[in-house]
Amino acid sequence: MLKFRLILFLLVAGCSLAVAQPLVRVSGIVYNDEKLPLAQVTVIVLGQAQSTVTDEFGVYTIYSKSKTFSIKYSLLGYQPQTLKFNERSGARITQLVSLIANINELEQVNITNKQNQLSNTTTINIADIASMPLVSGNFETMLKTLPGVSTNNELSAQYSVRGGNFDENLIYINDVEINRPVLIRNGQQEGLSFINSELVTKAKFSAGGFEAKYGDKLSSVLDIRYDKPDSNQTILSTSFLNTSLTAKRIFKRSFLLAGLRYKNNSSVLIKQDEKGSYSPNFGDAQILYQYDFSPKFNISVLGNFNLGQFKLEPANRETQFGTLSTTLRLDVNYTGQEIDDYQTLGTAVTATYSPKPNQVIKFINGYFNTTERERFDINGSYIFDEVDNTFSPDSFGPVTKNRGIGTYYNYGRNSLNTQVFASELKVDQNFNNHVFSWGLKFDKSKYDDRLNEYNYTDSAGYILPNNGKDIVLQNVINVENNIDIINYSAYIQDSYSLSDYAELQLGARATYNSLSEQLLISPRMLIAYRPNSNNKILRFTAGVYKQPPSYRTIRDFSGVLNTNQKAQSSYNTSVGYDYAFDAFGTRLKFTSEAYFKYSDRLIPYKIDNLRIKYLANEVSKGYAYGADFSIGGEFVKDLVSYFRMSVMHANEDIVGDSYLQNGQTIYPGYLKRPTDQRVNFSIFFQDRLLNSPTYKVHLNALYGSRLPIGPSQTPKYLDKFFVPSYKRVDIGFSKDFLDDAALHRPKFLDKNFNSVILFFEVFNMLNINNTVSYLWLKDVDNVQYAIPNYLTGRQFNLKLIVKLKN
Repeated sequence: MLKFRLILFLLVAGCSLAVAQPLVRVSGIVYNDEKLPLAQVTVIVLGQAQSTVTDEFGVYTIYSKSKTFSIKYSLLGYQPQTLKFNERSGARITQLVSLIANINELEQVNITNKQNQLSNTTTINIADIASMPLVSGNFETMLKTLPGVSTNNELSAQYSVRGGNFDENLIYINDVEINRPVLIRNGQQEGLSFINSELVTKAKFSAGGFEAKYGDKLSSVLDIRYDKPDSNQTILSTSFLNTSLTAKRIFKRSFLLAGLRYKNNSSVLIKQDEKGSYSPNFGDAQILYQYDFSPKFNISVLGNFNLGQFKLEPANRETQFGTLSTTLRLDVNYTGQEIDDYQTLGTAVTATYSPKPNQVIKFINGYFNTTERERFDINGSYIFDEVDNTFSPDSFGPVTKNRGIGTYYNYGRNSLNTQVFASELKVDQNFNNHVFSWGLKFDKSKYDDRLNEYNYTDSAGYILPNNGKDIVLQNVINVENNIDIINYSAYIQDSYSLSDYAELQLGARATYNSLSEQLLISPRMLIAYRPNSNNKILRFTAGVYKQPPSYRTIRDFSGVLNTNQKAQSSYNTSVGYDYAFDAFGTRLKFTSEAYFKYSDRLIPYKIDNLRIKYLANEVSKGYAYGADFSIGGEFVKDLVSYFRMSVMHANEDIVGDSYLQNGQTIYPGYLKRPTDQRVNFSIFFQDRLLNSPTYKVHLNALYGSRLPIGPSQTPKYLDKFFVPSYKRVDIGFSKDFLDDAALHRPKFLDKNFNSVILFFEVFNMLNINNTVSYLWLKDVDNVQYAIPNYLTGRQFNLKLIVKLKN
């Protein structure tokens, strides 16, 4: 710890050695030839490392360290434009730019731009990925800072959106749908997500009201793009938790993106209550290669190999919990081990053809094979005591009462092989002021599942010694499942202008699922109104979202499949308002959205850490409503910060869940959904230390209110317990040795590298004990207790990111 404090001191003290020269700020709006704002335009100060992209209003802000410089504006489908500037130091310039469409480009922006304007999505600032202190290192963790996204586990890349669960989220990379592993139970076992942050060029996220072109899920869409780089790059990132190597290469008629990653977070896990030998090793290799046969035709290949193994030999555990008046302590000694591993091998081939300037055709074929295994054989012998807490908060006195002495045992030998093949045709075409899109898709999923697990918990010492009683095993599962699920789907949508200020998008999806044998129709609509001022957008969405049964939803607690299950459905509507304005000497953006979702058919479930246990034979109806708010911008020049808040309420009523109590029939009615997190709040704030341009601080703070929970094998109406609110603050400090505004650059670094950034990060700075799940035990009086499973404590990390000169 002394070493880290010394490094932190040197980083902070070094700020006083740097003197920044006033930067020239250039801001404005980029339009097309129809005077419509252009989103996602890349803006670069040539010869410097400064770059940004325009938002959905076409607004950009960028800085230059020198008074004489050139800025390049570029967007696929438009002719790039370069402007020269010669200004005084510290000048504030407003520059409006108009880009001309290039009819020879493969993907025409006159097709895609209207769709960008009419998407109910949030553009994620890619530059924040490296700066944001994230203990998991996964791209999806960033989403937990967005409005509408709930948070309660920093180790996991899984997220719930507006009352939905993990399985209701869509993820695409270059139009290829990505699926998550099924058997993972907790964040300790989770490795590297499919998304390689270093390869991402664009990212959009929708928390609801998304277009018909996206698939059949109830909650959200994350749309990731790996695109052609601006230049050859080699990037090395290494820290105490993970290492990655990325190469980007441009050739005459092709380009290549390649990434290697490795992750080992044992230094984080060993600080949890459960002590032992942790060996979590995860790695992946990913490539994207595209070859342009002509200006009208190209083929790209996306390949991925992802593998991981989590091994744990637990030794002991000590957990203290309770209230101010009653403090309890659980001491456990373990024998046995747990080994979980998985591997995914997949590829997707996309052929893109543009027979004429206003038409783009894509033919996408993908195959992914995932193998998962769980092997655990763990016995825990425990002592459950009430202790005297009158000494001090950190030093508990003698045992005042023994609550129980017992044992619990968990055994499992599970394996699952999943094969997914998908083939899709997508067409976009421009007709005057209409953008017409349609698509057809076939996908087949094959599951080969072997489940063999059981456990028992003895809280009163009846099993050891046995006392002549039979040992009754709990949660016994011993099944084999083999099933194929086929989906046929199609979509059609049209985006067009009602007037100079109003635009409309109408679309519909049709899906046929071989399991439910249902033909599902899902109409969707979006209206956008933009006043002449171009700094406001008002959106209204309405749509039907239907999610066909999947292998996860049809498998019940015992592993038995309900092959008669029908699709889940939701009717969504939302109203959004975006407003861009000038304040505090900068351009800020305020976004808000209110929504209501009613579901006439849901499959209820319970959540145990990251494992969703569906009540596959039950049906419920439910609703969720709430509002999301966000304000962000460059409160400190060249550093984007934002403040976000969400309020939400989600309930459901399980059909036929009545029960008898004292001879009377009780109807529980509407119950809280497991994801009913009423309030979420997040801050991502960046600043410079002592006004130095090379030293920065990055603060990430999250708050999520409590979540309902109950014992995993009990009916949902008994979920009257709560996981406490989630509170976490992570902070990072960075030193950019080759920042454009640095007066003195180390010669060796300047000669060999384009960028060298050193980060010092403090995860869970306040060392808050956040609870993710519970171990349920009964004492000698048959009173059941929930023993909290805590997440990670305070952890220090060093991270280095270098970009080599090519």
